[in-house]
Amino acid sequence: MIAYRIMMKKINLFTALLCALVIVTTPSFSQEAKDSIKTYPGGEAHSVKTYPHDFTGDRPKNVILFIGDGMGVAQVYAGLTANKGNLFLENFKHIGFTKTYSANRYITDSAAAATAIATGQKTDNGVIGMDPDQQSVKNITESASKRGIAAGIVATSSITHATPGAFVAHQRNRSQEEEIALDFLASGIDVFIGGGVDFFTKREDGRDLINEFTRQGYAVKQDLEEIRSFEGSKLLGLTAPRANGRLSDRGDMLPISTETAINVLKQNEKGFFLMVEGSFIDSGGHANNTIQIVEEVLDLDRAIGKALDFAAKDGQTLIVVASDHETGGMTINGGSFESGMVKGEFTTGGHTGVMTPIFAYGPGASEFGGIMENTDIHAKIYKLLFGEK
Repeated sequence: MIAYRIMMKKINLFTALLCALVIVTTPSFSQEAKDSIKTYPGGEAHSVKTYPHDFTGDRPKNVILFIGDGMGVAQVYAGLTANKGNLFLENFKHIGFTKTYSANRYITDSAAAATAIATGQKTDNGVIGMDPDQQSVKNITESASKRGIAAGIVATSSITHATPGAFVAHQRNRSQEEEIALDFLASGIDVFIGGGVDFFTKREDGRDLINEFTRQGYAVKQDLEEIRSFEGSKLLGLTAPRANGRLSDRGDMLPISTETAINVLKQNEKGFFLMVEGSFIDSGGHANNTIQIVEEVLDLDRAIGKALDFAAKDGQTLIVVASDHETGGMTINGGSFESGMVKGEFTTGGHTGVMTPIFAYGPGASEFGGIMENTDIHAKIYKLLFGEK
């Protein structure tokens, strides 16, 4: 009997150890799925051109600011690797880094970071276009419009989301997208293109802002081909009910919208300011999804290529490519320039506090080297575009 009990104890112990081994060595399907999206397998690369650095004067007539939401150095290099070793971004020879902290947090959110870039004022997380005391602060598009300079906003998110909203609106909370849409109506900006039609039409106050924009002289377009072919001077392009979808759904929405915005704004003889956001690099970082990050970085790079086509011919346009913060704590554990494969890894599903890169091309580009506050982006653009501090 004693021998039997000893044998049974050994069998039970072996069974328990075997079960533990199976649990440890057999990942769940969800874990396998999570791991699979951390590797971009490679794909077709877009062709990249090299542009001359031949500019007229030291000050720009026009400024195009790109913001890669959630884009850190690893995200940039993931895109470069996936595109077989080249990006349009490599035309930018003046490179620096920005400190991204907000007024009340070491790790910023998009609302506070975009407000710092748009207004030159750090604020609390979640706040749009206001200081920490919730007083409105003038943004760069308002300053441009006051001087008769054209202004435009393009984003793959809803146009009323945190980053584009900070360049137009003044609201206590980024979630107030219906109120942000009202601020767009009052802004007088020449071009808006992005998602978010519901915030203009399906509103709690019952107002149809599309009709109100039409009465103000805007052409309102919801079809991408109509946006592509638009030739007027005031455009509201609403391309999705809320945010636009993934790249496979929205196609070339961002490069097309960027080119259209430039074509509309360049009609102003005094010049223009345009902000373009690649909104969903951030979403890829939150999801720890290397595939989405790569898709979004390459989409942003193609839009940058449209701006370079214009700026290289124009000679009077400064292009700045910045980021509001890094998302995901991304690093790269493997890759191939031949196949475009990128193996990413992540430390978090949220934002991080690391510095983010900034790139500049065109007259005044040398201002953007070194380490700077994110508020310095506004200060430098303001000085260069308006000739004053």
